[in-house]
Parts: sequence; structure tokens; C-alpha cells
Amino acid sequence: MTSTPGTAPGGQSRLRRRAGTAAVAALLLAGIPVGAAVSADAGTPKTATGPQGQKLTVSANTGLDPAGQKVRVQGEGYGLTTGIYVALCKDNGDNRVPSPCLGGADMSGGSKTSQWIVPPGDPYEGDLAQAFGPGGTFDVEIEIAQKGDGLDCAEVACSVVTRADHRAAGDRTQDVRIPVAFAGQDPGGGGGGEGVDVPAGTISYKSAAEFTTAGKPLDLLLHPDSKKLYVGADNLPDTADVDERGLHVLNPETGTSESWISQAPGSTGALRPSAAARIAGPLPGDGVVYNYPLRGVGSAKSGDEAASGVWLAGPTITDIAPGTTPDTVLVAQGATLSEIERATGTATRTLTLPGGTQFAADPERGALWYSDFAAGKMHRVDLTSFTVSGSFDLPGGPGGMAGFTETDPATGAVWVGVDRSVLVFDAAGTLVKTLVGKDLARDAAFDTASGRAYVVRQDGGDLSDPANDNNGTLTVYGTEDFAVAAKDLSLPGNHSQAGAASLAVEPGGTTVFVTSPAEGKITKLVRQVSPLVTRAPADLTAEEGEEVALTAEAEGAPEPTVRWQVSTDGAQTWKDVEGATESALTFTARTAQDGYRYRAEFRNDVGTTRTAAVTLTVTAATGGDTGGDVGGDTDGNGDASNGAGSTGGDGATGGDGGTQTSGGSTNGGSDSTGGTGTAATSGGGSLAATGATVMSVTLAAAGLVGAGVLVHRRARRRTEGAL
Repeated sequence: MTSTPGTAPGGQSRLRRRAGTAAVAALLLAGIPVGAAVSADAGTPKTATGPQGQKLTVSANTGLDPAGQKVRVQGEGYGLTTGIYVALCKDNGDNRVPSPCLGGADMSGGSKTSQWIVPPGDPYEGDLAQAFGPGGTFDVEIEIAQKGDGLDCAEVACSVVTRADHRAAGDRTQDVRIPVAFAGQDPGGGGGGEGVDVPAGTISYKSAAEFTTAGKPLDLLLHPDSKKLYVGADNLPDTADVDERGLHVLNPETGTSESWISQAPGSTGALRPSAAARIAGPLPGDGVVYNYPLRGVGSAKSGDEAASGVWLAGPTITDIAPGTTPDTVLVAQGATLSEIERATGTATRTLTLPGGTQFAADPERGALWYSDFAAGKMHRVDLTSFTVSGSFDLPGGPGGMAGFTETDPATGAVWVGVDRSVLVFDAAGTLVKTLVGKDLARDAAFDTASGRAYVVRQDGGDLSDPANDNNGTLTVYGTEDFAVAAKDLSLPGNHSQAGAASLAVEPGGTTVFVTSPAEGKITKLVRQVSPLVTRAPADLTAEEGEEVALTAEAEGAPEPTVRWQVSTDGAQTWKDVEGATESALTFTARTAQDGYRYRAEFRNDVGTTRTAAVTLTVTAATGGDTGGDVGGDTDGNGDASNGAGSTGGDGATGGDGGTQTSGGSTNGGSDSTGGTGTAATSGGGSLAATGATVMSVTLAAAGLVGAGVLVHRRARRRTEGAL
């Protein structure tokens, strides 16, 4: 073969091929109707294949506007006997109906969020539905948004889908799905994977144990140094043979009692059995400061036979917290706030407020927040001057049921429980959020390590009230955005009739302890996390006989297990790869696996999460002449009319004819190794020979230009029974 000077061998044929491909692309693009709706992101279309060979294409599936945008949806190869809906729906996985859908199922013909496509001549064709075009094609536009009509794609996996219409609702053969992601998300497994039943990385809590070794629990503190669980308790009437009042010290792992301090000095200084009403805070190393009724301020640690303490003059103590020095405590006696010396009970500073019973100190910012629920007010006290520096309204008006007042040590925000609401004020006293729940807000605790607030809510306990069901709730929020940070957990039997619940949180939030005074128990809750993908596989190209490896990893609690799955039909159906239960899947690539899709599925007690499906591309082993380039050949025979030479195999890439080492043509052909070509029943020829309409193959033109001969070869292998 003689080449033109300055042109590599095969250059003329490559020029002919490029010109031919450009002409085809131009012809196809010219076939788009004038005025056809095209999304701004139409340059990045996504296509999926259905169980009966249907092709579904969406103009854009990533970076979508959460507020809503239009996308173009095209299909081909759909049957002409079944109507379909086109919509954005919750993706419930293989062989499960995609539902619910944005806008519901359009049976009116007026929806912009879904479209109804029916066979030609269908009774609903016209105003209600449009008919399929030749070859089961359609080209429609729908409006999709992240949230609406009971669907929230920030919480669940969503896809643009086709599904059989209401007349064949159980028909899953029309289900074709293309995962979508709105701005800030990744479709089909990115950003942690695709959660099947719950979103990937979903946090929840479950009961791990119940401790009944501390009487009627009133307050909790998990000591930061000794890690022991201190429980302030009263007597439980159900156990009349034992008076369980006092300070209990439990092993937080097992709930076994390590110590029980039941005695504290009374009004005369003599020891007497005393409940521990409220724990003020920890002592260095071990032990706590606490209030015992009615006016006692005591301290004790594990192993003590009795508490040391002082008895104050004046009204009953209604709240207590650490003071501004290690030797003092802040005490509320109704509307009177005092700082007293723990050793003597002497008040060093005293302030009378307009009213109130409960407070929360913020020593980092030198502030104390005093709640007057009866008057619907909250007062800020400057701890340096010990004066009121501001007063604020508690929304809801006077008389709201008192819950709690706590400060977030990280931000200085004040969280106040009133009735069923939690009012969140910033450090300046501005109300920034109201968190409404179905139960009474009774206590809050903060985990600065994770930036989360934990709120225990109790049922009212009056079953004659329709709002009550006898079950409380644990709710978890982010302290920055106040978003729900874990699934709400029902607390059966936790009601307020016998006292307010309290809670303690282990640093990091892995364990939470919640009291139920009515049941005389402490429930230990452990955090669970559905699998979250931390390493996902990527598309892979390999030669025949090459060893390949796919790797995926995920984290979760409990530790998730993994199994690999494979799809041979374009991700419509999946089956487990036998014995593939490790993070790495290794095997020898074969041409029969070309186009196979793989994914890793992770499971634990909380849920199932899958990686995005990746595609394995297998090329023939390198052989023949190393000269030429992709799409060219030095010895291959054929021309553009039969799909060889111009679009056929080449020696440089191993070819496709015969044993897949030469460029094929309808007349055979050979490469430098002498391989004999075999006719491919669907390969080669003009694009019209595929039976695809001009509209349906428009998107294929770009693929032909970019992939050249490889597109042709792969299609022919599948046709020749490579599977």
C-alpha cells in the first residue's frame, strides 16, 4: 500500500471514515425537530437499557436544580401494547415498583411533572396521553424537583423512570430507571453509596440493655474521667422491701452497681436516707456534686459510705450547677440565685430575679440563663457582675409546661424545653429555631465531638388525650443547622406521670443513657449507622486474559458485610457472584464479560447500601501489526459499505474477525496474523440498518465519533453470542 507523503499508512481511509462519521452526525442532528425542547444540560445525557431492550435517555441526571428544572426524556423500543408513565420517582430497586412519584401518575394529561405515553389508537390518546412513535419511541419533557408530593430526593434514592400505567400496575417489564442527583448529591452510589431501604449513612439508635439497679432514676451523669455512670435516684414504690434513695454508681457497660451512697446530712447535720434529686456536675477524677431534698448540697464518689454536705436556709432548692470557682456551686431557690461555698453553705453572692425556678450556666461566656416558665420569660445573668443583663420572651406565652434549660458548651446557644417544643436561642438571646415534637420535651444533652444535641421527650401519660400514646421519643439534632441527625427512636412506656426523664451521652454519641422514672429503669441505647461507602469501584477496561480487580469499602455500625453482584443485561437484573464476599473482587477478564456491570452491596442491621454500577470493558488480546492507530488497519479488507476497514478492526488493537484478532467484514478479511473474519449479522452497514429512528440515534452519533471502531466491535461480539 502506497501512502500519500506526510500521511501515515491507512491515513486516507481514516480521513474517509472521519468525513463519513461527521456526515452521519450532521444528518442525525439535522433530524431534530425545530423547536424541540432541550435542557441546558443536554450535552451530558444518560441512557439506560430496559428488561425488554428498551432504551431510555434523559438529557441530564446530575447537578440538577433542587428547586426544579426541565429535562428531556426520550425512549425507543417500547412495546406497542402497554401504556407507560414517565416521571421522577423513588427508586425502590430491582423488580419493585418505582413509587411514590413527583406529581403522581398523570391520568389527566395536564401534569408537567409526568407524562403518559400510550400505544397508537389507545382510547386515551389525545388530550390525556400522547402516542408512541414508530418503533415504540417517544420524546417528552418533564419538570423535576428535589422535593414534592411526599417525595424528598435528599432522603431517598430517586430516578427518572418509565413504568407501566395504571392499567397494568403489576407489570415490571416496563421499568427502566436512570438515577438522578440534585446539586450537592451524586447519583447511584456516589457520596456514600445508594441506600436501598434507608439513605446511606443513616444514623439511628437501638436499645442494647435496660438497667434496673438504681431505684427510680431522676438524673444522670457519665463522669468524664472515671467513665462511671452516676445516677441520682428516689425510692421506687414497687420495691417496698428496699429503700433505693441516694446516689448510685453503675458500670456503664453492664449496669451493675459499683457503689450506692444512700446517706447524707440533714437539717441537723445527722445522716439520713436521702434521694439525689439533681446532679450539678463532676468532681475531678471521680465523684459528683448534687442536690438532695429539700435543701441539701452534697458531694460523693464511688466507694463512699455517705455523702458530705451542707443544709441551706431558705426555700427548697429548685436547680443547681457548678459555680464560678472549684469550691462553689450556683443554687436556685425559686427566684433567688446564690453562689455558695460547698464546704460551709455560706452564700458569697445573691440575686433575686423577677421569677423563675430553673437555669443553665455558661461559664465559658460568663452567662447564666434563668427560665421563668410561669411568666413566659427568660433572664440572662452576667456571672461577673451577678446582675440581670437581659430579659427575653419564651414563645407560647405564660404557663407553658416546664421542661428544661440547657446551654450548648460549643456555641453558647440556649435550648429551652416548653411543652412539646424546644426553643433554641443564640448566645445573644435571639430565638433562632423552634423544634416541635409529638411529645413533651424533658431534657437535653450535647455532644461537642459530633456537634449534636440529644433531646428526650416524654409522653403525657394521659391516654384519654388523643395526642398521647404512652411512648416517649429520643430526637437528635445538629447543633449548627438544627436538622434531624438521627432517626427518631420510640421509647415505649416512657411517660411523665411519675417524673421527668433525663439523659447522658457518651462523648462521640456512640452510647446514650435515658431514664424512665415511671418504669424504674435506665435504657442504654447504642448508635447504629447504615453502610456508607468510603471507597467505590470505577469503570475498568482490560484485555482478554488479563487479571482484574474491583475494590469497594464501607463503614457502618455494626460492621457491614459485603457481597459482589453482576448484571449481564445493562443493570436491569442482578445476581450474586458466588463466593465474592471480600472487599476486593478479582478474576480473569474474558471477552464474554464485555459490557458486564458490577456493584458491591453492603449490609448490616440498619440497612443495605450499594455502590454505583461500574462497567467492565474487555478488548481482544493485543496481536497483529503494532502499527496504525485506533480505527485504522494496514491489512484489513473492506470498505464503509460493509463495516470493515473504515469502521472495522485493525491490527493495532487486535481486530475482531474470526478469533477476534482481525478486522471483520461481510466478506471475511484478515490482519497481519492471518486471522479470518466472520460476518456479523448486525455489524456494519448504515445506521438506518439498525432500525433506530433518526431521533433515537441522535445521541448515539456523539458516541460513534468518540469511540470509533470499538463501538462497532463490542456490539458485534454481543450479537455473535459472546455472552
